[in-house]
Amino acid sequence: MDQDAFRKTYHEVNERFCAFEKAILTQQCQCSEAHKFCIAEREGVHCNSDAGQQQCLQLLEVLRSQARFALRATSEDRKNLLPHGKAIRIQVGGLRGLHVALNPREPTPPCIESVIDLVNRAIKHFGSLDKLPFSMVMQQISAYHPRIRSRRRKGKKP
Repeated sequence: MDQDAFRKTYHEVNERFCAFEKAILTQQCQCSEAHKFCIAEREGVHCNSDAGQQQCLQLLEVLRSQARFALRATSEDRKNLLPHGKAIRIQVGGLRGLHVALNPREPTPPCIESVIDLVNRAIKHFGSLDKLPFSMVMQQISAYHPRIRSRRRKGKKP
């Protein structure tokens, strides 16, 4: 399936996409509102909650605007979609930063158990997503680096 056909089918099938889809698909977090599905051997994630999706989208927007310096993002990156590496750093690092801000004495977990629960706890604790302690969150975004895939060498068989 070509990329354009996949995107079209994806948007038809998944009207309420998960804002943290990249983090969920890389098994860095889970969410009680997330539902995985497959299209032509590719996975996607659907959000089961309108309110939850709006909260997560708002969190991602706030994290993205705050993380521009930490990710060395340009104003052009702001207008367009971020490259996968920067997007995954915002998603995973942002969630880990939120966990650290809410649980400063606990170690950072390798996998966030429930995105929606973490976001709801943050809103309840800090009052709004604009009042998050961004210095703590940005430390986690800066520190998180996605796994680098190894490249196969041409001409050599395993």
